[in-house]
Amino acid sequence: MSGLQDHFAGGITTLCRAWALTRADGLVRGFTDHDRALSFEGIDFRPETGMSASALVQGAGLAADTAEALGAISDDGITEAEIAQGRLDGATLRIWRVNWAEPAQRALEFRGLLGEIRRDGTVFRAELRGLSDLLNRPLGRVYQPRCDASLGDTRCGFDARQPGFAETRPLAQAEGTRLRFDWPDGPQAGWFAQGRVEVVDGPGAGLSAPIREDRCEGDARLIELWQPICADLAPGATLRLVAGCDKRGETCQLKFDNFLNFRGFPHLPGTDWLMAVPRSGGA
Repeated sequence: MSGLQDHFAGGITTLCRAWALTRADGLVRGFTDHDRALSFEGIDFRPETGMSASALVQGAGLAADTAEALGAISDDGITEAEIAQGRLDGATLRIWRVNWAEPAQRALEFRGLLGEIRRDGTVFRAELRGLSDLLNRPLGRVYQPRCDASLGDTRCGFDARQPGFAETRPLAQAEGTRLRFDWPDGPQAGWFAQGRVEVVDGPGAGLSAPIREDRCEGDARLIELWQPICADLAPGATLRLVAGCDKRGETCQLKFDNFLNFRGFPHLPGTDWLMAVPRSGGA
């Protein structure tokens, strides 16, 4: 505890909490409920964010540790755009109990992940999930005709960033879930359906969204998304389109030439075959 136990034994304590939030893109941000800034482990912990936390429930068993963090949405702390864009999804969190008069005296109380984030006006509430929550995730495979790998992951083994399967294009127009590109010589319609679009530059850099529909209208390419990208996509912004995979064996073989890595069971009998009963005549 780096001397914190001796501080407890002194009777008069100068304690506060400090949070270190690490987003999936590697950005680290620090917050504290003390009225002055703190600094340790190379992180500056800012006091003006209004962060607080409920009682942390921890146990010695395998039950997941739980708590809730409360804070104000502001330009200096957690922003509304950051929540809407999903940049906090999967973020890791560490919470220390710190002697603010001597930050070297501290103890790590919690290490885990951000769960569900709810907004209530200018305030957000974030569920905190301990590392033991990872043990609650289902494991194993489902036997089904379609592939259960994601295009480009280690189980798929296909390089989805190679030319022809990932195309970088300037945006012509964005309106809600609809993106338009001036692309008269692009690949056949539907090539990017069930793929994804990634923002390469601008304020939305690093964001992505799944593609619902891909069609051609004259010299224009229209991409319909399942959900809008929560960023200002101005004409001229650079986006990357990644080809889609519908998880069928035929697509894996003919479109990607990757059938040796197909992770489904295309010859699995269907429901009609399983329900068949013997008959005196016919097949």
